[in-house]
Amino acid sequence: MGVFDFIKSGVREMMIARPDNMKHLICFKHPDQNFPMYSQLTVDSDEAAVFFKDGRVVGVLPPGRHTLQTQNIPFLNNIVNKFTGGDVFIAEIFFVKMSPVLGLRFGGELEPMEDPVLFVSVSPQCHGEFALRVADPVRFVVGYHGQAASRIPDNDAILGWIKGKFFMSVKDGIAQVLMEKQKSMLNFAGLNEEFRQRILQRSPSCEEIGVQITDIGYFKVGLKDEDTQFLRQENAERAKAERGVNIAAKQAQANQFGLDQKYNQDARYVQNLAGNWQNYAAGQAIMGAGEGMREHGVGGGIAGLGAEVAIGANVGGAMAGAFANQPQFQVAPPQQPPQQAPQPQAAPGAVAVCPKCSARQPQGKFCQECGTSLAPQKKFCTGCSQELIPPTVKFCGNCGTPSAAPTQASGA
Repeated sequence: MGVFDFIKSGVREMMIARPDNMKHLICFKHPDQNFPMYSQLTVDSDEAAVFFKDGRVVGVLPPGRHTLQTQNIPFLNNIVNKFTGGDVFIAEIFFVKMSPVLGLRFGGELEPMEDPVLFVSVSPQCHGEFALRVADPVRFVVGYHGQAASRIPDNDAILGWIKGKFFMSVKDGIAQVLMEKQKSMLNFAGLNEEFRQRILQRSPSCEEIGVQITDIGYFKVGLKDEDTQFLRQENAERAKAERGVNIAAKQAQANQFGLDQKYNQDARYVQNLAGNWQNYAAGQAIMGAGEGMREHGVGGGIAGLGAEVAIGANVGGAMAGAFANQPQFQVAPPQQPPQQAPQPQAAPGAVAVCPKCSARQPQGKFCQECGTSLAPQKKFCTGCSQELIPPTVKFCGNCGTPSAAPTQASGA
């Protein structure tokens, strides 16, 4: 090796940077892992340098020119090779582009999804264009390292990996919107903008690898023809079932209305029946009162008829009040028989004369000498059979017949 070759090799080892022909890559791994002390590391303005050793992150350097020495960069103490006297660093350096990557086209079939309305699974299709940027270079390298980092540098491999994560976020966003709005996949056409906004707001599958979706310029989601036909058939079956349920509900409502009408009609009938029964009971009470009065010789003529009506009306009114206070469909308790009016008591010291033996004695019901009844003998008119009150009247007050010939007593 000549002097110039040695000088060129030394300079190359002292300068560490991304080669110009690799500037387009989102992630570039430097091919060398050994760096001498005081090497110059250049990080472009749109990228970050991530240091790894033994599969662990050691540190991150921002854009700028950095001299690799432990006094300036403390984390370099973790990657010093002690066997070389502390003048060589051993590490993997990844250059990660932080500027936005625009115009990334995507398209394909999503994993099967369940329709939140029809409860059947189909596989939607979506395509469009989006932009991204690496927001967390450490997460990005950790997620990507070991999968494609050791391959030939190629953005297609990196972007293919990112698009797989992006598709998972698209599926999550579509499912969330459909569930919140309770919409079927048949309504995809009117929800594309809401899907786009939801994916921009939050893309969990991309956030976990440190990638941020900055824009979705065009987005469309749809179904294959056979899936559309399948969902339409399921929707028709669902609509048919809902119509059956609605018809059954309307029929039940109509039946309930008929039952309510019949109940109200029966209630009015019972109320009317109760009112007629009260009138019937009052009439029967009046007739019974009149018969009772005639049996006991009370009444006669217009005055007697008026008394019968008055007593019967009072009894009938009391019975009507009793019926009114009784609940419907309840039999009234049996009425106690009316107590007889107490007999008039004789004044103290009164003397009665037996009509048979003429014995004088205190007032009582029967003679103490012969047992004859001491009750006054009633007299009745020979013309109209009206009782003569008092028995000593000379003419009947009802028909004017003389009372010269008294009638037989009604009872001893």
